[in-house]
Amino acid sequence: MGKLSITKIFSFEAAHALKNYDGLCANIHGHSYKLEVTVHSLSINGNPGDFLRNEANPKCGMILDFGDLKKCVNQYIIEEFDHALILNKQTDPSLIASLQKNYQKILVFPFQPTSENLLLEFASRLLKNLPINIHLAKIRLYETSTSFTDWENE
Repeated sequence: MGKLSITKIFSFEAAHALKNYDGLCANIHGHSYKLEVTVHSLSINGNPGDFLRNEANPKCGMILDFGDLKKCVNQYIIEEFDHALILNKQTDPSLIASLQKNYQKILVFPFQPTSENLLLEFASRLLKNLPINIHLAKIRLYETSTSFTDWENE
């Protein structure tokens, strides 16, 4: 029997700069990010389809209500990252302080804010916050319409 999953697509705008990078991405620049989140239900009694047949549940037939997935991703990722400037903590502290004094959404992380590292951060947040019995199967982050990073749960 195959695995049944659902995917919801999110989009957000954000800027970042790559500290000490040897190209144009060392400059502050923005992206229209697209995030795809794929989940499936953990098996109940060894049968991965059992969640579909629980007629006592008002969400019978659903792995997870798309609205519930949207609330989770929005709360733990989109609300924080949309229209933010994402920087490496190794950026000049006086610059970070000045930006934080003048702008609201300056995010500073202990890593280079590449699409790979951002995706690992997003996976970590979702793994901690998805509902019980929901398995994060895969997430994909598009930095541009032709460039993306994948993370798959093993």
